Amino acid sequence: MAAVKEFSVQEKLVTICTLQKIDSKIDEINKLRGELPMEVKDLEDEMEGFNTRIAGLEREIKSVKDDINHKKTQQEDAAALLKKYEKQQTNVKNSREFEAINKEIELQELEIKALDKKIKDAKVEIDEYQTLINDTKAKIDDKQEVLSLKQKELQKITEETEKEEKELLLQREKAATAVEPRLLTAYERIRSSFRNGLAVVAVERDSCGGCFNVIPPQRQSDIRLRKKMIVCEHCGRILIDNELSDSVTV
Repeated sequence: MAAVKEFSVQEKLVTICTLQKIDSKIDEINKLRGELPMEVKDLEDEMEGFNTRIAGLEREIKSVKDDINHKKTQQEDAAALLKKYEKQQTNVKNSREFEAINKEIELQELEIKALDKKIKDAKVEIDEYQTLINDTKAKIDDKQEVLSLKQKELQKITEETEKEEKELLLQREKAATAVEPRLLTAYERIRSSFRNGLAVVAVERDSCGGCFNVIPPQRQSDIRLRKKMIVCEHCGRILIDNELSDSVTV
């Protein structure tokens, strides 16, 4: 059975410092992109929402137009009945028949007028829907202009950094495998706790390079000796000395 290699504290510090420097470079690339990816996504979602709204309004217009056509057919039927009753009115035999037919004529005339009002109201409704569509299309044009600019800006940054980022990601994968699993877990946990992603920091001007709290002289001496893993008692970051930090390049 092969013996598991034991890493010295200094070797562990070098591996974790290397990983941190690679991650910091990747973070710089992401920082360069800034909020652009999110802004582009939000604009694309907003555009999709506008298009969905237009599609819904167009369906409403079609439904109203179908209803208008149905009402026009009803008007034609009512007009046909009106002519029929008017013709019958000339051949009535008594006043009772005349009144009955006259009542039917009045009903058909009222039906035609009622349908006419409904058709006019429906046309107003269509105009309102069309105004909403035009307003939404104007918003789309404005947003499209902004989206195109941001997409071009993001594409430019991506093209400029794509090669470097790929290389860094490969380096990171290799560097992460060199870190002791438990230490890697702790590193990832500490790193995720801070917005700047710094889990490993050097002591600068007698202070923690992460939270800037003063490190006591004896603790600084222990850090320089690299005999044990030391974390900042204020922020929990892993502390290394400047000399070790400067010796690690990626």
